[in-house]
Amino acid sequence: MALAQMGYTFLYFITEASFNHGMNPHVYITYRHIVAGFVMLPFAYFLERKIRPKLTIALFLEIFVLSLLGVGLTLNMYFASLRYTTPTFLASMVNTIASLTFVIAVVLRLEVVDIRHPRGMAKILGTLVSLAGVMVMTVYKGPVMRNLWHPLIHIQGNAVTHENWLKGSVLTVASCITWSIWYIMQALTLKRYPAQLSLTTWMNFVGAAQSAVFTVFIDHKQADWTIGFNIDFWSTIYGGVVISGLIIFIQLWCTKEKGPVFVTMFNPLSTILVAVLAYFVFGEKLYLGSIVGGLIVIVGLYLLLWGKEGDQEDVKPEEQSCLTCEEQKDSKIHILTKAGKEVKEEP
Repeated sequence: MALAQMGYTFLYFITEASFNHGMNPHVYITYRHIVAGFVMLPFAYFLERKIRPKLTIALFLEIFVLSLLGVGLTLNMYFASLRYTTPTFLASMVNTIASLTFVIAVVLRLEVVDIRHPRGMAKILGTLVSLAGVMVMTVYKGPVMRNLWHPLIHIQGNAVTHENWLKGSVLTVASCITWSIWYIMQALTLKRYPAQLSLTTWMNFVGAAQSAVFTVFIDHKQADWTIGFNIDFWSTIYGGVVISGLIIFIQLWCTKEKGPVFVTMFNPLSTILVAVLAYFVFGEKLYLGSIVGGLIVIVGLYLLLWGKEGDQEDVKPEEQSCLTCEEQKDSKIHILTKAGKEVKEEP
């Protein structure tokens, strides 16, 4: 998950450069997921032939909704809000996904919280502390930190105009809510469709189709669909292969192993890395509030991870012994007569 957040960090800068160059965000989303679908298709087809469940109509509709939440709605609202806000604001707001996912997971009983246990309290405190750190980064700027040297890389292009901050904030909050629901739904879908590579492929193709339909309705310019061999091309390849392909597969695997809350708690790392790179490499302004908020977020992250680690420790001694008892009970098949005598017993 730490490597995944590093991948998201570079995505912020390469997409910012591409959008400043004139790339349509909705066209970018469509092309990016088409690339990801074709990259993941051969791996999904050959590596999961024996474990891939049969695709029923009900399961396809579930994948359709999952793609709509993860691609069609979330990403289109997310990148549309870039026109009205800033990348720093977006990176900070994404961190609320962990808290939203935790609350939804508790309500749906996907996450166990025992407030009488220290690790249960650590989960709650970790979520609240992380949310407090996000609020510090978002609300409090503080004095600007002086750059120690000239920026190593310049991102050139047309400046992004922030026409309506309120509209951008609404779009960002809405995308965070659908993003949280998407993480929760991943955990539920993986129980019925445990083939992560195939699920990643399906989400990319279905999400690309949904985004294409949406883009055609709101933008009819043919020129927006044409990209050259420049930053637009490379941002599409990077977003498709690394983000929508490799990282989405990693997230699905981690969701199956550790749960959706564990996955979303790593989002603050991307915000911290974005701030560091923006300051040291790209020469962007770094405020004291970002540093203080980042430190608070890290404290909350480790609190929740410590609480989550307790889940694994609790499962090993108690639940495994219970599972062993159940397996011993189910290992025998008893067929009883009307008189109650045992006539057959198979191991």
